[in-house]
This record gives sequence, structure tokens and C-alpha cells, in this order.
Amino acid sequence: MSEDEPWLTPTQLYAWMQLTGAITQLPAVIDTQLRRDAGLNFFEYSILAGLSGAPHRAMKMATLAQMANGSQSRLSHAVSRLEKAGWVERRNCGDGSRSVEAVLTDTGYEKITEAAPHHVREVRRMVVDALSEEELGQLRHALRKILLVASPETVQFLDETFAESAHAPPE
Repeated sequence: MSEDEPWLTPTQLYAWMQLTGAITQLPAVIDTQLRRDAGLNFFEYSILAGLSGAPHRAMKMATLAQMANGSQSRLSHAVSRLEKAGWVERRNCGDGSRSVEAVLTDTGYEKITEAAPHHVREVRRMVVDALSEEELGQLRHALRKILLVASPETVQFLDETFAESAHAPPE
């Protein structure tokens, strides 16, 4: 390793290891809870939740893939599973393009409505209630900075999504 690429200090390494631990452990814990309480994985839950908040409970597949943080291929497979369960349908957008959108069915809306309270309880337990309001703000600020480097398009998407809702966009 050259002087231009120094090793992490012990403090930096400890912070990095805590971040990687959170990145790997939180999804596993959330996935376990969702599978246990709703029979869904986190990606499927994200799809249903995204559709439930979308106008007319419909969203273009490309937008839905970005919102759920997955590839179009992964989304397509997941939507196929959700279609088999009767929770989602696909249809042509009807905007003159060849775009396809996913639509949350009434049964799918019932499913996400049933799953959401358990999921929110777990999110609160794992993150929100573990931090003070000040710490939660610091976390949001720090994660936004990291995302601006790792995935600026995700920050833009989140800013646009939250600006359109009743929530204030991140600072």
C-alpha cells in the first residue's frame, strides 16, 4: 500500500466495521421478521409498500425497481411471485410507450396493510427507538452523504419522492 493510499486508522476501521455490520445484519433481521409475520421477503415488501403509496397504486416497472433498490430482472422475478399470489398485476402503461407498470390489487393492498404494523414495529425496535431524535438526524445526514458518493441517483430519487409526500426532504 502506498503513502497515497493510507491504511484506515483504528477509529476509522472500527467505524467501517460497525457500518458493514449494520449493512449485513439489519437486512437479515428485517427479512426474518417479514418472513415470519407476513410470508414476504424485504424486497417483496418494498414492492408492495411502494405500490401502496403510488398514485392509483401503480408504478412503472423501471421506477419500481429503483424505488425497491433492485435490478429490473430481480423486480420482474419478484413481481411474478407477487402476481401468482394475486397481490400485483402487470399492465401496459397506456401512455403510448411500451412501458409496463405494476399495479397493486385490492388483495395486495390488504396484504401490505396487514404486514406494515409488524414491520414498522421492528424498524422502530432496531433503529428509530435505539436513537435519540438528534442521533436519528445525524444518521440521516451521514447516510445521505454516503449515498451522494455511492449512488447520487438514489439521493435524487429519495429527495423527489419525499418532496412529493407529506414528509420533508432530507437536508
